[in-house]
Formats: sequence, structure tokens, C-alpha cells
Amino acid sequence: MKNKTLVSILLVIAIIVVANLISQQLYFRMDLTENGQYTLSKPTRDILRNLAEPVTVTAYFSENMPPDIEKAKRDFQEMLVEYANLSKGRVDYQFIDPKDDAQKQEALQSGIQPVMITLREKDQAKQQQAFLGAVIRAGGQQEVLPFLPPGAPIEYNLARAIKKLSVKEKPSVGLVQGHGEPGMAELGQVMEELNVLYSIENIDLEAEASIPDRFRAVAIVAPADTIPPTQLAKLDDYLSRGGKLFIAMNAVQGDFQSATGSASYTGLEGWLAGKGLKVESSFAIDAQCGTVQVQQQQGFFTIRTPVQFPFLPVITNFPEHPATKGLEQVVMTFASPMQFTGGEGVSFTPLALTSVKSGVINPPAYFDINKQWADADFPLGSLIVGGVLEGKLAGEAVSRIVVFGDGDFPVSGQQGMQNPDNLSLMANSIDWLSDDTGLIELRTKAVATRPISQEYLSDDASGKRNFLKYLNFGLPILLVLLYGFFRMQRQKQIRLKRMQERYV
Repeated sequence: MKNKTLVSILLVIAIIVVANLISQQLYFRMDLTENGQYTLSKPTRDILRNLAEPVTVTAYFSENMPPDIEKAKRDFQEMLVEYANLSKGRVDYQFIDPKDDAQKQEALQSGIQPVMITLREKDQAKQQQAFLGAVIRAGGQQEVLPFLPPGAPIEYNLARAIKKLSVKEKPSVGLVQGHGEPGMAELGQVMEELNVLYSIENIDLEAEASIPDRFRAVAIVAPADTIPPTQLAKLDDYLSRGGKLFIAMNAVQGDFQSATGSASYTGLEGWLAGKGLKVESSFAIDAQCGTVQVQQQQGFFTIRTPVQFPFLPVITNFPEHPATKGLEQVVMTFASPMQFTGGEGVSFTPLALTSVKSGVINPPAYFDINKQWADADFPLGSLIVGGVLEGKLAGEAVSRIVVFGDGDFPVSGQQGMQNPDNLSLMANSIDWLSDDTGLIELRTKAVATRPISQEYLSDDASGKRNFLKYLNFGLPILLVLLYGFFRMQRQKQIRLKRMQERYV
């Protein structure tokens, strides 16, 4: 009997060991998240399967950290296991806990700086240095992920770094300068993103005889001065050869210092109107909007209070399109609506629209920060503030222009650049125009937020809001009471049945 028990125990242990060994090579997991947060996307799989040379990932993670940090490390490790399997061993990785000075110095020299983590021990909080980063190496080059906090887009960070190291010859994208446009430094976050796949070059339309064919796409962002007709003709020449343009323009200007808004003219308005797209010189206002900080005096203190400002529309309505796939919200600053007036051989696809509670204010405008906005101020809905013109826009070749009625949304330091989707909107548009959608799906892959829809925030929707509030509060209680009543009735029936004489 004892021998049989011992054999059974040994068999169970052997099965567990073998199952663990097999699971390291062959495993699967179910991903029930809405956007496949834990499933590698097709662009990632393509990158890993087409690696031309080995990739080494050295992860520096401190041990004995709080649960959220440990989960971040575990998620990163599981992701690397999938990367290694899909790449058929071309991705190799190791984890290092920088305990001694030599390992800490190695991490520092690699570009990974320690961060301060709050630990709790015996009901006391203390600060401790921790390393949470990784170095990716391939082909004699390296890319550093200096900080991988909980909730970081791990798949995107890894795939982006590997893609950057594996791209040998980058196609060119032009950035028009010479009319007061922001330079590469002012577009720093967007340029950092685009530099992964492209070589960004400045274009001076006045100096160039024509835009070279090597440019996959050309971007014009927030020109402040008028673009002369001779230079607009060079844009037409580029389009006649099948060129692709990205235009983010300001048809209106707002000045926070003087609290006034005025019309702006760059020459692009008339040029686009000739192609069937009218960008209106007016302000699109939206009840779904960003905020501005207002100073208020309370006693001896001055405090800053956020106040909603409808001239900063928060765009959440994105029709299905590769350039906007996965976007949740983009904050625009003094945006202008646009209308497609039609044209032979030309089509228009909206990319970004305001909410169902929107309106239009014509310049000159005065910004009253303290104004109490009402539903009557937003009689319109779903104003188009971005779209794509496609077709024979100049000559017989088919070309594309992506147009947005706000030139400042991709500029670093502007109101909306605290939102990563502002960056993604321009980067995705350039990718789509350049026929390279490899990182679009990854760039916008994140845990989805669920803001309250604007239709539930109006004064007329108070009854609907109260119904949903009480339903959320009362339904769980009602379900518990019903379950308790059911259990009570069932137990009563069992007792009555047992009391019968024929019950055995």
C-alpha cells in the first residue's frame, strides 16, 4: 500500500514537471480584453518573423518590489517569451536585478536611471531606488527603454524599438518650412515617433525648383504667413506626380492674452477650395471640450481653477479609417470646420468630427472665460474638422491630401499634447499616406477609456441620468434579494419534503 502511494506521488510530481517544461515552449492563453491587449498584433508578428539578425533584450528590474511593479515585470517577461517564440529564437533576453555596484553601474551606462519607489513595511512607508528598464541591441546598435512603469504599452515599446533597429534604409518625408511653421524641435514628440520609420527633411518651397520624388509624403503644419501662389503651384506639381500631402492649418487664431479670436489667411484656404474642400474661417465650439486655468482670489490666496472652454474641442468621433484606428480623443485648439463642395474625380472622407453638441462662432470673437454655456449655444452637431481628399487633385495622377482644421494639435507644448492621441493622429496620417501602416495598430493599442457620452450630459437628459444612477445602485441589491428569496423558498420546500412520512 505504501509503495502504491509513493508511486502515485512520484507520478504526480513527474507530470507537473513535464507539464511545466512543455508549457515553456507550447502554451496559450485566452485574451478577453476588448482590443486584444494581451494578444500580439499582426504588425508585431510580421516584425518578429522578418528579423534579419538576432536581437538581445537585457532587462534591469529590481526584485522585491510592490505588487504593481512585480506585475509590470511579469507582463514584460511574458511578452518577451512570446517574442522569442514567434521569432524562432532570434529574440534572446535576460533579466538582471542590479544589486551590487557593478550591475548598477552597468545599468546606468546603458542609459537606465533608477526611480524612487514607495515601499510599505510594518505599517511604515520608505523610499527605495528601483530599476525598471531594458536595453534592446541588434546589429551593433541599441535602443533604450529607460522606464517601464505599470500600465506601459509594452508591446508597442518593444516592437517600436526592434523596428527602429531593423530598418536600414528609411524613406524620406518632407516638412515644409519658411512660412512661420514650427520646426522639428517644436514638433519634437511627433518627430521622435516618425524618425523610427522615416528620414525627416526640411523643404524650402522658395529654394526648391520642385518637390523631389523621393518624398513619400510632405507635411505642412501651422503656417503663420501666406504661402505665395508660385509655391502653391509646386504643391500642385508634386500632386500631379501622385504625391501625398498632410496639412494641419489654422484658418482662425486665438489669443489668450487679449482673449480675442480673429481670422487667419495662409493661401491654403483658396487653394483647397479650388479642389473642392472649404475650410471655414470660423471657430468650432463644442460642449465636449478641454479646460483652461483661471486665477481666482480667495482671501489672501490665489488659486488656479480649471474652467471648461468650448473653443478647445475634444474630438472623440472618428469614422473607421486606418489613420484614426484606435484613437480615443484628440484635443484641438481653435479648430475650424470644413465642408466638401465636390469636384470631378475627387472624393472626400471625414476623419474627425465634433460631438453632437457643437456650434460655430465667426470672428472677430471675444473669449469670456466666465460665461455660463447652455445647450442653446450648441445647436449643431458632428462638424467635420478633419478629412481626406483623394482623386485627381492636380493633373491625371491620383493623389491624397489629409487636412485638419487645426494646425496646433501636433505641436509640443500646446494644450492637446498631453494627450498621446494628438501625436498618434499626425503620425498615423503620415504612415497611411506613405503606405506604411506597420505601427498604426500598435501606436493606438491601449486600455480603452469609457468617458460619458455627451448625449447624457445635457439638461434634457437629467431623467435618463437619474434612471441609470438608481439602476446601477439598486439592481445589484435587487439581484441579491431575489437570490436570497429563491434560496429561502428552496430550503423551505426541502424541509417540507423531509417532514413527509414517505420521505426516505
